[in-house]
Amino acid sequence: MAISERERLSVALVDVAEGREAEFVALLGEFEVLLARQKYGRSETFRDEGRPRRFYALWYWTDAAAAAACHADPAVQALTRKLYRIARVIHVVNGARSGPPDGLLLVDERRGRAEADRRTGFDRRRRDVGRAEGERRAGRDRRLGPTRLRDRPGEVDLVAAARRAREHADAAFSHFKVGAALEAVDGTVIAGCNIENASFGLTVCAERVAMFKALSEGHRAFTRIAIVADTEAPTPPCGACRQILWEFGGNLEVLLANLTKPTGTHRLKDLLPLPFDARLL
Repeated sequence: MAISERERLSVALVDVAEGREAEFVALLGEFEVLLARQKYGRSETFRDEGRPRRFYALWYWTDAAAAAACHADPAVQALTRKLYRIARVIHVVNGARSGPPDGLLLVDERRGRAEADRRTGFDRRRRDVGRAEGERRAGRDRRLGPTRLRDRPGEVDLVAAARRAREHADAAFSHFKVGAALEAVDGTVIAGCNIENASFGLTVCAERVAMFKALSEGHRAFTRIAIVADTEAPTPPCGACRQILWEFGGNLEVLLANLTKPTGTHRLKDLLPLPFDARLL
């Protein structure tokens, strides 16, 4: 498994949804052909003998520039979006971006940054905080640390992240708080809330805050967004947010919810049926 001086290595753990293995293998084939054709590098995938639906994917990038070009390639992004519909991918090592001195970035820690208000991993409480002996959290109230997220593909609670983001909204004038949580194709969750301004016109919606944060942190491909408001009826994104989400996120899955329950799921193309984008320029 030796690599050249210029080559960079990335490693990911992939948990494929039940019954989707054939689609996964087909996507791997397309990706390998694309890597070779564009001279981005090469890849290898190994099945976990103890867990038939778990795979380990290795990418040997030609160099850091080739890796960056690959991540920006629309064809690669399209394949990645398909992959994240059928599998949960945890990037264990990313040698294609700057990081610690040895050049390898352990990216599992990003879960903790995306949900900073939740204690995970070694940061979990080590002492009794008053719960009765033998009592345990049940169901969705249990905290999901990185290990549980790896073992339960597709169960990131994006709506819960949006509800938490809503608590930080600055809605001094409308008193209408909104939270949004945007999921990137690598599994990172980026949260946003509405920020109002005395001039009103400079107010920014939660959806755009989340998208701009994601873009500023280097994310360029996304799978879905959750939007939460304290209303009985669904609260879809406004026209400006639909335009921004479409231009940078494409045909996202849009999850709508209030403080207690889901209120609707849509595709962005249905909320913005005739969009204006770069194809018209």
